Amino acid sequence: GSEPADQINQAAVAAMAEDGIDIAGNQPRILTAESVKESDVVITMGCGDTCPIFPGKRYEDWDLDDPAGRGIDAVRPIRDEIKARIERLL
Repeated sequence: GSEPADQINQAAVAAMAEDGIDIAGNQPRILTAESVKESDVVITMGCGDTCPIFPGKRYEDWDLDDPAGRGIDAVRPIRDEIKARIERLL
């Protein structure tokens, strides 16, 4: 992201594990110009002008609730919405 946290939200780790996806060993990373250049589709979540923009890329800004500081019951619907949007992209 444009301002990544220092660690992954543990409720997000638990919610993803429920879907069989292990993100426990991952670390939040900054969205770099290089990663945008290598992408076909760039998904942002409200980073505005701080995100690198390159002509010819497909950009989508997803307005989603921030899971920071929320418990698993609040994170599950966010996870499910992201999953549905990714499936539509595919």
